[in-house]
Amino acid sequence: MKNSLQKLIVIAVVLFNVPVVFSQSEPPPPPTPPPGLPIDTGVAVLLAGALGLAFYYLKNSRTKKASK
Repeated sequence: MKNSLQKLIVIAVVLFNVPVVFSQSEPPPPPTPPPGLPIDTGVAVLLAGALGLAFYYLKNSRTKKASK
């Protein structure tokens, strides 16, 4: 009795969910890009900032070593 009831419940759940899965007509729209500067257009700014920070770090690390 229990085995046949479980089979019946599983079949009912599958049959009731199949139309819901296939009833969606169109896919959702693609997500919109976030506001601000995207990374691909800001590469030059990032590169300039990284070089500036590297120069600043190297300049200060040499100054601290010389002052000891």
